[in-house]
Amino acid sequence: MEAILSLAIGVLAGSGVWLLLRPRTYQVIIGLSLISYAVNLFIFSMGRLRIDAPPVLGSGSNVDPAAYTDPVPQALALTAIVIGFATTALFLVVLLVSRGLTGTDHVDGRERG
Repeated sequence: MEAILSLAIGVLAGSGVWLLLRPRTYQVIIGLSLISYAVNLFIFSMGRLRIDAPPVLGSGSNVDPAAYTDPVPQALALTAIVIGFATTALFLVVLLVSRGLTGTDHVDGRERG
């Protein structure tokens, strides 16, 4: 399971960096989104990969922390997803305004000819 998650994080981050280096603004925005998804998966995986483990400590005198998952990375990943969605929406609005004003969607503002 850890190998699959690590591979997914690597593929998302690598694809995001490759798209960041593209000349079109839409590709840059998608690259930023892919990198944010990779970071979200990384933060989420910091809470340990446990199956069928409760995220909240139960009442009792003998509590074994190894039997529980850490809820903080899950909360951080959820918050990062919401902020990433809002940032992507803002980037898309800026992209549309920039394309309307300049007539091109190249990062440097001019077509290569």
